[in-house]
Amino acid sequence: MKLVTAVQMRALEQSAVSAGASLDELMEQAGLAVAQEAWLSLGVVEGRRILVLAGPGNNGGDGLVAARHLADWGADVVVYLLAPRAGDKHLDLVRERGVACLVATGDAAYTSLQQALDGAELVIDALLGTGRGRPIDGALADVLRRLNGATHRAMPPKIIAVDLPTGIDADSGRADALAVTADMTVTFGLAKVGLYTLPGSEHAGRVQVVDIGLPKDAEAAVPLDLLGTAWVRERLPRRPKSANKGTFGRVLVVAGSSNYAGAARLAAEACYRAGAGLVTIACPSSVQPMIAPAIAEATWLPLDDVAGALSGRATGQIIDALASYDVLLIGPGLSQREGVRDAVLRVLAAVPATVRGCVIDADALNALAQTPRWPERIATPAIFTPHPGEMARLLGTTAEAVQDDRLHVAMKAAADWRQIVVLKGAHTVVAAPDGRAAISPHANPLLASAGTGDVLAGAIAGLLAQGMQPFEAAACAVYLHGLAAEEAGEEIGDRGMLASELLPALPRAIRTVLHGKSSRGGA
Repeated sequence: MKLVTAVQMRALEQSAVSAGASLDELMEQAGLAVAQEAWLSLGVVEGRRILVLAGPGNNGGDGLVAARHLADWGADVVVYLLAPRAGDKHLDLVRERGVACLVATGDAAYTSLQQALDGAELVIDALLGTGRGRPIDGALADVLRRLNGATHRAMPPKIIAVDLPTGIDADSGRADALAVTADMTVTFGLAKVGLYTLPGSEHAGRVQVVDIGLPKDAEAAVPLDLLGTAWVRERLPRRPKSANKGTFGRVLVVAGSSNYAGAARLAAEACYRAGAGLVTIACPSSVQPMIAPAIAEATWLPLDDVAGALSGRATGQIIDALASYDVLLIGPGLSQREGVRDAVLRVLAAVPATVRGCVIDADALNALAQTPRWPERIATPAIFTPHPGEMARLLGTTAEAVQDDRLHVAMKAAADWRQIVVLKGAHTVVAAPDGRAAISPHANPLLASAGTGDVLAGAIAGLLAQGMQPFEAAACAVYLHGLAAEEAGEEIGDRGMLASELLPALPRAIRTVLHGKSSRGGA
């Protein structure tokens, strides 16, 4: 599914107008869709009390169209206007039906608003849409305080947001302190980025995208995708019956140290679980005996080490071995001990052209962050997989700044570094230097535990080894990783999953994508 920013949505609406549609026609379709969703939400609308909160712009106009249709269907509708809408034909049509239309500017102490809220079974939030540029203060803040208060009563009204919950930024998902928390958001044409970025996704409720007649060819050119089953299914590599392990690629995993031995095992097994044919773990020789019993399928490149960590002497061993591999995964659990940084930099500078790509994760990212002008050192196609803290170190900023605008931070970094960026976290972002980006629909607390990032890095490397392009490999792995956690959560709830439990869940998630879910006892 495509996602759009506010600017992109306005351009699509303009293209629809240029193609012959009118803004009134678009508004009519949008308002009708909201009214239909309100009907479906209540089951029966006749005699049901519905409050429409209408702002001064087009979002408010959509709400007025919805109010008109609901009144025609027998609902007991009240419209509450944030400000007068002089000469508005949609308001005139509502008034012709005898609908009570109240205005905030004439409502002393908001008594009428409170009475309407107290009796409402459903509230339609049509106060502000994607074009919001005004601060939430004055009458708007007063209205939202009372709406939010109504949601805490014993039997709160359902809330349907029109296009975007009021107080949510369409592009970043940032939420005002008074932002509406909806049960459903009916969004028009294409979903907005902020509906799938925290905290916006927590305010949106269920998102329903409705067609309002935008040109399909214009939509196809939108470079941002919400990852989904169909998108991933179309891109996963085929598995011919005539295959051998060489068919599915060879991965060299440079990972692990005495303090983080398990990271190497998690990353390597994830490569296998994603479908790679052969995986070699290059780890300090003193670490190998610690993890070898846990992954019998791996082959090994024991490295010279110093006190259980990668040493400079190991660099030549890794570089010599790389010519035999399709993909390099470097970083999980390497630690930040002395010598690791130099070893990482030397390896990355010497990756041969025969290697299809590198996945650079964890401590390899930390090594780069300590190096001036580090992007110039990496010539091989690479996929960077930072969490917000690592991204902040790479950019010389704060994790808070990264989280404040995740999509644009990831997209700018991908363009500047000319590499694929996977910004991990709830609703992980995958960005390419050519402007493409994809957002994961998953935001799962089960993934907020140590080791799950190692599994993701391995899954990316495993798909890359099978011949996928870097952007597609990263995006598909992100989706499968989130789906695996989601399916695990159906059984165990929202806590207590170990990263190692994601490993067998990965091939089950792939099966779900390719063939749908099967019963527990099914094939």
